[in-house]
Amino acid sequence: MHSTLFSPTCVVFLAFTLVVVATPINTICDPFGSVNAADFNLDNNLWGESSASSGSQCTYLDYDSGDSISWQTSWTWEGDGSGVKSYANAGLNMGATPLSSITSMQSSWSWSYTGTSIVADVSYDAFISSVDSTSAAHDYEVMIWLAALGGAEPIGHGNPIASPSIDGVAWNLYKGTNTWTVFSFVASSEQTEFSGNILNFFTYLIDNEGLPSDYYLQTIQAGTEAFTGSNAWFTVSPYKLSMDT
Repeated sequence: MHSTLFSPTCVVFLAFTLVVVATPINTICDPFGSVNAADFNLDNNLWGESSASSGSQCTYLDYDSGDSISWQTSWTWEGDGSGVKSYANAGLNMGATPLSSITSMQSSWSWSYTGTSIVADVSYDAFISSVDSTSAAHDYEVMIWLAALGGAEPIGHGNPIASPSIDGVAWNLYKGTNTWTVFSFVASSEQTEFSGNILNFFTYLIDNEGLPSDYYLQTIQAGTEAFTGSNAWFTVSPYKLSMDT
């Protein structure tokens, strides 16, 4: 509140913040609901919902055009603090592509989070197979965590196997198993804005960790894995990814 005194009358000015919420293009509340959005598929993806004692989530498409998309996700989850409940994400519409044939994967995004007691990560998630098929069993999963919020930890957490610098950011690299091999790059500090060539992460693993260059990238997604928290609101504006072969 701001006030200014004029003799003999006291005039009080009240300052209000007006929040304008745009109507989303699409609202997705079904557990596995999705919509096609330009170059992407936007998924609500409540794949771990069964581990929650209570909760819900919806995802809202705000904008999509070509290689750019903006969206928001609201959620509340309780129970099993170490278990992921969902991964709201934008996945690139693509076919299985040999890693060796990819020449660039330029990407950038800006994101924010609000809420109470948020345990979540903000990440890319990519799956790789020895088979030329998007539906074949995975051999590798590569995650790139821009943030580990509230103590969230990747598969294979503990001592990192390496600490490379990629795309101008210092990362801790972890290796674990989830039927397939999982590599997780976790930023040493929270990256609410990121821009880089995602191919550099795969190249690092090919050169240093034995990832076969003739294996196929099946999909690459970006979004948030939600563990627990209340009144969470995740906003991405915008996210971009373009892949060149």
